[in-house]
Amino acid sequence: MMMKTTPFYPRLNELNQTGLYGHWSGYLSAPRYDLSAKHEYFAVRNSAGFFDSSPLYKYRVTGPDSERFLAGVMTRDVRRCRPGQAMYTVWCDEAGYVLEDGVVFRHADDDWLLTSVEPNLGFLDSLVGRLRVSVEDVSADYGVLAVQGPRSRAILAKLAPEVDDLAYFGLTPAKIGSAPVTISRTGYSGDLGFEVFVEADDALGVLDKVIQAGDGQGFRPFGEDALNMVRIEAGLSLIGVEFTSARYAFTDAERFTPKELGFGWMLGKDGAALGEGRPFIGRRAIERELRDGTSRWATVGLWVDWQEFERLHLERGLVVPKDENPVPWESMLYGGAARDERVGYATSLMYSPVLQRHIGIARVLPEYAAKGSTVHLEITVDHEYLTVPATTDRMPLYNPARKTGSTVELAPISHRMEQ
Repeated sequence: MMMKTTPFYPRLNELNQTGLYGHWSGYLSAPRYDLSAKHEYFAVRNSAGFFDSSPLYKYRVTGPDSERFLAGVMTRDVRRCRPGQAMYTVWCDEAGYVLEDGVVFRHADDDWLLTSVEPNLGFLDSLVGRLRVSVEDVSADYGVLAVQGPRSRAILAKLAPEVDDLAYFGLTPAKIGSAPVTISRTGYSGDLGFEVFVEADDALGVLDKVIQAGDGQGFRPFGEDALNMVRIEAGLSLIGVEFTSARYAFTDAERFTPKELGFGWMLGKDGAALGEGRPFIGRRAIERELRDGTSRWATVGLWVDWQEFERLHLERGLVVPKDENPVPWESMLYGGAARDERVGYATSLMYSPVLQRHIGIARVLPEYAAKGSTVHLEITVDHEYLTVPATTDRMPLYNPARKTGSTVELAPISHRMEQ
């Protein structure tokens, strides 16, 4: 199969100083545009950056029964998603294991768009039955440009004033130049951010106008490496890293329920958020898990003890590593009096530049899920396996008030350093 390029590729390729590309759903996707992904990371955290999300699969779901159809597939009660809103959700198999996650965008009562990382057309089509609903793969018809960071609103508002008062997870039609677009206040950075959906033929012109609007503000493209950094700080799951689809799992140990993946907030206390009179795939299994308390894991944030981490390196004459690139493997967690009982594993681990701590996303036994629980993270120092204390916390670990417009302020870094 020939590799494909997104509608934004001609311009983004000109901006790619590295010439590096990876593959995402058959498309070329840049890991970074700069020689250091850290520069792109700081653009997102301090100013704004733009990311090409076009390789996402996009399914248009329409028809009089479209709400009923999606409500019967999605774990979250999408009936609560009104026209002009978006909703993040997962969907499961009959055993209550997660197949995938994605976002539904509701354009009208009977007009939805679902995005996902993996292909789902066959799965969705197989569930239509006699319902008056159509599922159409429109993946190649649209480019998606994620504009993320503290200045994202100001930059986009120059082109589309509608974003000025757009609510978190709201969406609005707009025009950039003469091109019709849909802009949603969504993203994958854990920061203030928006996504622009544009028809493929108009994509390049829209990108040029967005870049021009950000001129002089440190606005730059960012690739998958920087995206991976910011999403860990934001506690956002990534399929293929935090979990695998139950569709491809060989054993139940490779399958996870929504609650085990940290999505208990979608379910509500004792399943209260699942919605009355809504049968959906996996509901009985999920309700049984909640009722019987059979969850095997909990997903938490992880703060590594920075003083002990430094001591383990300095006493061996080593420079303390502070690598913002996430380690590409699972790191074991231990507990018990002798620290020899495996109590979980970190699925993502990195040094956070903005938090100035080693942090992670971890799956732990439920008894270690309470905020402040101590576990011991296995690391390699000077060719020797050692452990360093770490404490669990609720995610996200980085949560600026500007993301949602909330007035909740994050504790100062000095306080977090004392944890």
